[in-house]
Amino acid sequence: MIRIVLFLVLIGALSLGVAWLADRPGDVVIVWQGLRIETSLMVVAVAAAAAVVVLTLLVSLVRAILRSPYFLSRHLRNRRGERAYEALSNGLIAIGAGDIEAAKKHAATVNRLAPHEPLALLLNAQSAQLAGDREAAERTFRTMAGRTDTKPLGLHGLFIEARRKNDAAGARAYAEEAARTAPSLHWANRAVLEALCRDGDWAGALALLEGNMRSLERSVYRRTRAVLLTARAHALQHTDRDSAKAAALEAQKLAPTLVPTAALAGRFLAEGGQLRKASRVIDAAWRANPHPALAKAFAELRSGESARERLKRIETLAGKVPGHIEGALAVARAALSAQEFAKARAALEPYLEKPTKRIALLMAELERAERNDEGRAREWLARAVHAAPDPAWTADGHVSQHWQAASPVTGRLDALEWRVPLTGMESVPVVESELPVAAPPTLAAVEAPDASESPPAITDLPEPPPVKPEVKIEVQSEPPPEPIIPLIHAPDDPGPDAAHETEPHAEQPSSGWRKIFG
Repeated sequence: MIRIVLFLVLIGALSLGVAWLADRPGDVVIVWQGLRIETSLMVVAVAAAAAVVVLTLLVSLVRAILRSPYFLSRHLRNRRGERAYEALSNGLIAIGAGDIEAAKKHAATVNRLAPHEPLALLLNAQSAQLAGDREAAERTFRTMAGRTDTKPLGLHGLFIEARRKNDAAGARAYAEEAARTAPSLHWANRAVLEALCRDGDWAGALALLEGNMRSLERSVYRRTRAVLLTARAHALQHTDRDSAKAAALEAQKLAPTLVPTAALAGRFLAEGGQLRKASRVIDAAWRANPHPALAKAFAELRSGESARERLKRIETLAGKVPGHIEGALAVARAALSAQEFAKARAALEPYLEKPTKRIALLMAELERAERNDEGRAREWLARAVHAAPDPAWTADGHVSQHWQAASPVTGRLDALEWRVPLTGMESVPVVESELPVAAPPTLAAVEAPDASESPPAITDLPEPPPVKPEVKIEVQSEPPPEPIIPLIHAPDDPGPDAAHETEPHAEQPSSGWRKIFG
């Protein structure tokens, strides 16, 4: 609108100027070397304007001729850039689709048109990964790590390649360098944190977490700090009780429902004579996550009480989560100790149709203690061998009898979950995807159900009858590699159809010429 008004004002001013000249006619006389020219003022004005226009056109033409090489080179450069951008886009799409040949073709085009562009290096690295050429991928990542603009990306690629080669020291070195280069890199901070946890350096892990506190969500920070403090308390409980107690109590405030934290904090509070506070701590965690470690810690709060008094307290605790198997097991153990066999049998009765190992073992102990029936006890022991497994600490296919702060397979922090082994396991995806293996962790901690120590074993039981030994095979798979961008198949993964190719095929009956030659 303002431009239109200015244009109209300019046109009006020119019109007024022309009208003013027309109303005031005059003559202009030019004498130059005997040549006399007489004309009106209006003609002279028009001639001057025409001369200015012609001169401007001539200057523009000469300038265009002189600058034509620059314009031509810029046009060619823009056209080259457009072709390179198109090849980059098609190459990245081909990588995402798993088309190796197309990815190589577009990568060659990009190398010819724009070999030094950051995305060209990324396309080369991803194409090499997709084709399974680890050496070429590593060379490209090293080139990227040597440049300022692509150094974090290059270090990430080198970190992934080092993990694929099971080079823990190299992977940690790349992660530490990336964390120093860009402190906001979540994957680097997470990798360094996991390395510190594997080494048992809980103080260093807590210091690293504090340094990255601002980049984490408050809930993630509190959970991660609680896990690290709990691990530190477990490590110091036999050497420095005061520091262990302080760490456990702080962790309990950060994560009141974390089972190992509540159990450990309850024991420390009971040792200090704070029985009511210890009961409240264990009770809060029990309501959220009933667990045998909490029942054991609650039963051991008062050392001088009788077995019947302990049974009453355990019954009160179990009544806060009615119908839960952990409450029934806790009541049955306490009733056996108090020789209240009827209560123990009544507590286990709902679970006898499909007993787990713990249920069967408790029933064997009950048959011996109540009826001295060795035959029924052996029968329950035999059922325990083939009974359904009980929950245990599970992470990444690894089953542990004790809670740990990080997965012993992948090093993921807060990865162990209290669940029945081989059930509820998430399948490893074929498609590569990051953060995050998960994440981070950012330092973001992996959310897992609250957990603690393994269930207490039943003692003082006679030897079971000889049975066929049970072979336990523990499979620890390599953690899935972390990519730079998502891929349909991992570069070294033949894909989901390859599993069928590796299975032994049943021998087909021969026919025709095969039968004759066979």
